[in-house]
Parts: sequence; C-alpha cells; structure tokens
Amino acid sequence: MTIFFSLLVIAICIILVHLLIEYRLHFLPESVAVVSLGILMGAFIKIIEAQKLANWKEEEMFRPNMFFLLLLPPIIFESGYSLHKGNFFQNIGSIILFSVFGTAISAFIVGGGIYFLGRADVIYKLNMTDSFAFGSLISAVDPVATIAIFNALNVDPVLNMLVFGESILNDAVSIVLTNTAEGLTRENMSDVSGWQTFLQALGYFLKMFFGSAALGTLTGLISALVLKHIDLRKTPSLEFGMMIIFAYLPYGLAEGISLSGIMAILFSGIVMSHYTHHNLSPVTQILMQQTLRTVAFMCETCVFAFLGLSIFSFPHKFEMSFVIWCIVLVLFGRAVNIFPLSYLLNFFRDHKITPKMMFIMWFSGLRGAIPYALSLHLGLEPIEKRQLIGTTTIIIVLFTILLLGGGTMPLIRLVDIEDSKPRKRNKKDVNLSKTEKMGNTIESEHLSELTEEEYEAQYIKRQNLKGFMRLDVEYLNPFFTRRLTQEDLHDGRIQMKTLTNKWYEEVRQGPSGSEDDEQELLQQSGAGVR
Repeated sequence: MTIFFSLLVIAICIILVHLLIEYRLHFLPESVAVVSLGILMGAFIKIIEAQKLANWKEEEMFRPNMFFLLLLPPIIFESGYSLHKGNFFQNIGSIILFSVFGTAISAFIVGGGIYFLGRADVIYKLNMTDSFAFGSLISAVDPVATIAIFNALNVDPVLNMLVFGESILNDAVSIVLTNTAEGLTRENMSDVSGWQTFLQALGYFLKMFFGSAALGTLTGLISALVLKHIDLRKTPSLEFGMMIIFAYLPYGLAEGISLSGIMAILFSGIVMSHYTHHNLSPVTQILMQQTLRTVAFMCETCVFAFLGLSIFSFPHKFEMSFVIWCIVLVLFGRAVNIFPLSYLLNFFRDHKITPKMMFIMWFSGLRGAIPYALSLHLGLEPIEKRQLIGTTTIIIVLFTILLLGGGTMPLIRLVDIEDSKPRKRNKKDVNLSKTEKMGNTIESEHLSELTEEEYEAQYIKRQNLKGFMRLDVEYLNPFFTRRLTQEDLHDGRIQMKTLTNKWYEEVRQGPSGSEDDEQELLQQSGAGVR
C-alpha cells in the first residue's frame, strides 16, 4: 500500500506541474506548489482519519532510509551530470570556497549559536555535537529556486556557474558534516578535550570528503575508459545499461567502505558528464540526459510532497523561542557565508560580484529536501530532542520555501525596476519553471561528436587556456574520450535517422497528417541529422 500511495502522490504532483506550465504560472516555483499540495493532501487525510473512514498513517510517514537509498542518489548524480554547462572547471577554486568553507562557516555559526544560547537558558539546551549536527544539516541549500532566479535575471554566466556549483556541492558537504557530527555523537567523547574533538572531527571530514571524491572520480574515469575501448555504440540498450550501472556503482562502494556515497556519486557524475558522455552514441546521449532529468524530477517531487504531508504525520515538539532563534541564526549564517567570501573572491576575479547579486544569493538560500531527510535520520536521544529538531527543520524549510521562495518574483520585479532604463528587459521572459526549462530542449553542447581534426581546431590551437583547462584539453580529454572517425559520424547519423523515420512511419498510420506533410517532415528530419 505504501508503494501505491507514493506513486499516487507523484502522479498528482505531475498533473499539478503540468497545469502550472499549461496556464503559464511561471512566477510560482514548482517546489512551492508541490509542498502546498502536500499540505492540502495531509489535511485531507487527517480529516478522513478523524472520520474513521481510513487509516493511512503508515503510508504517509516518510522513511529516511528510502530517501538515502532510492531518492537522493538520482538527484545528486543528475546534479553532477548537468554540470557540463559553463566553465565549471575554470571556477573550481571559487566553487569549493563557497561550498566547503561557506557551508562550514554557516554550520559553525548556527551550531555554535544554538549551543551557547542553550547554555544561557535562552532556548532548549543541546550539547555541542547535537548543535553542530543540526547546524550542518540546516546549512544545505536547495539550488532550484536559486538557479531559476539567476536564469530569469540573465546574469553573468560565470556567476551563474558559481552559484550552481556551490549549491550542488553544498548538499554533499552538508551531509558529510552531519555524518561527522553523528560519528562524534556515537563515540564516547567525555574524556576528550575540545581541541582534540575538533581535530578528530576535521580528520574525519577530510577523510570523508577527499576519500569519497577520489573514489567517485576514479569510478568516472574507469567508466570513460571502458566505454572508450569497448564499443557499444551500435547497441544502445547495452550502452545505456552500462551507464546506469556506473552511475550507482560508486554509491554502493563508498557506503560499503564507510565513506560518503553522496560525495562519491556527485564527483562520479561530474567526471562521467565531462568524459564518459562523449564516448556514447547520440541515441544514448539523449536517452541518458532525459532519463536522469525525469528520475531526478520524480524523486525531488516525492520528497517535497512528503515534506508537506509531514505537517500532519510527524510527531511534533514545538518551542517558539527555539524556532525563532534558529531562523535568525540560519539567515545570519548565510549572510556571513555569502558577503565576506564574495568580497574576498572579488580580489581575484575579473567578473566582480556586485552587492545586488550578493543580496540575491543570500535571499535565495532556501532549504529543501536534504535538511528535512537528515533531521529524520538523526538518531538523537531522548525522543523529544529528535522531535524538536524535526519540527524546527520542517518549519525552517517551509519558511524559506513558502516565504523566500514565494518572494522570488517580487524580488525579480524589484531588480527589473532598477535595471529597466539601461536594459529594458521584458518581464514576460521571467520563468521559474525548472521542468519546462529542462524539458523543452536537448542541449546541443552536450551532444558533442568531434573528429580528431575538429577537436584540434576547436580546442588545442586555442592559446588562452590555462591551468587545469589546458591540462584537460591537451592530455586528459584525448586519453579518456574517443576521437571519432568520419565513419563513426556517418553511423551515428544513420542510427538517428533510422529511429526518426520509424517514428514517422508510426505517425503515418494515425488519423492525422497528409502525405505531403509527412514527406516534408521526413526531409526536415534528414536535414537535421546531416
């Protein structure tokens, strides 16, 4: 019954997202709509249970193990796999500064604030490790609305990549920090000094971060070599199956050797997008791209819907002072993360981050699925402490999604008013629908098929490449990716044309469409794959 209930919830949410797109309600982020729908469904189920017509308490409870094993890996892998846009590797230093040091700063400010406020009897008292665990989990931001804002504003693409990369890596860093705090909680730290505790936590974090990243990177490179030297391009089903295996393989391996599966699968997705993807046939490239988007969308939708349902299904412990101070600390921690690091980066950047953009980055620090799931996964004792952390997390997530997320459109209009004279942007271009943006197009830059001569002309002869980009272009990319011959290109185009023609043959049997229209479409199809 649980599986049926989950699928029913996802189906209703898909219909809701379709209606948002159909009626062009682009000002409303989909996460806000899905969470609101979950709240309404939870209220409806509560009314049914009150009338004793049914009992769905077991079905509407969110299971953290299901989230970490089934829902989170596709979301994280798709995030890493989509990082091919822009100059990610050229900005890796800035992205790591925001995602690692920025998240750590936010976690320490929130965790330290809760600990000292508890010692002062201002709020509910938590010990140091529990405070740090909560500060870590609540520092994970949701990138969906952030990227929607920046796309709507048409900001500098390098700044867009900085925010996108920081948002994706931030999730993995937050999970590793939370696991670090949990590991310290499980050990007996009563006879260990504060300095030793800090060094032990730092060592555990570095092992989890760099060990998991190295494992994911190695798995991605191995997948590139396998699909470079084992030619599965003429059998897309086998090729796609091999990609799915390599996508989940680092997660299982990392968890099996006590590393972070999320960090491993993230870096594996980045490497596979950069190298392995270009060893695939055009059919599998498109199939992989659309499959990952679809699965990630369904997983995100499921989590946001159950977040709304948890308002009525989760056993709550509410303390007003604790919630208010946590919201203040979360906003303050995000500010201390964004503003000082942005000013620091501006000393080394040609593209400066303006105060207006800093404010938008701070405002867009929404909390989403990961803090909610992590709060349920924490094994805190006594049970009232776990309920307090869970309830507070749900309130903060809903506060940021509904109020800050709902305020994204007024913020964009405010920026448009300020920029209307020099830029004269059309407000109709603003679109916060992630599904419509990602589903309408096949990204041509990720369907690369270059011969040896074309690759040399496009990349190697460019003299302005520096650092890792030069190393990648001259040595790594030629080693891990296949340089196609003219025969390979011809086979790929024939494969795409054959599939397209089969589809048009099936359409021809339908009731609509004349023979002339069909011939015109076939000619356009043939011209499109040349």
